Amino acid sequence: MEEKIKPSPTYKADLKAAQQKASKPLLWVGILSIVMLFAGLTSAYVVRADNGNWLIFNLPNAFYLSTAVIVTSSITLFYALQMAKKNNKKGMVLGLLATFILGLAFAYLQYAGWGELYSKNIVFGGKSSNASGSFLYLITFLHLLHLFAGLISVLVTLKNAIKGKYNAENTLGLELCSIYWHFLDILWVYLFLFLYYIR
Repeated sequence: MEEKIKPSPTYKADLKAAQQKASKPLLWVGILSIVMLFAGLTSAYVVRADNGNWLIFNLPNAFYLSTAVIVTSSITLFYALQMAKKNNKKGMVLGLLATFILGLAFAYLQYAGWGELYSKNIVFGGKSSNASGSFLYLITFLHLLHLFAGLISVLVTLKNAIKGKYNAENTLGLELCSIYWHFLDILWVYLFLFLYYIR
């Protein structure tokens, strides 16, 4: 039998370092693709609105509250990262836990907002639908879909934080989670303002 050659500890360390070095650029590539998706959707929204037969309605009250909630969640995640850099495990865990809870609250408020729209007969499809309502449902649903990925990321990061994987010398996983979550926050604020003013 041939003896299997085991990778040396140095090789493993170099491979891990290379993976860590590539992680941020890969994340930014993913973020860029999401930006392009929503840029295309909002552009299509503007073009369709100019074609007439466009229903004008107020945004749900829940969307205003959800905006405040997601902005607050970015603050709690920023706090978590700062605590990690100070080797304050308790503060880091509390910050991540608060971010996760606020993320769930945002998702619930988005759902409540759809309920408000439905009660006003603003639906996604069917005979009584209008393109303005359909676009709003689609844009907010896609953002929420990406937010669910963010919630999973926060949950995994929280689990790792509890296990003590992050400290002042190692915050990469927390930084990656923070970059994506802050991006989702900024993206929602942009979408909210866009939907509020471009009607």
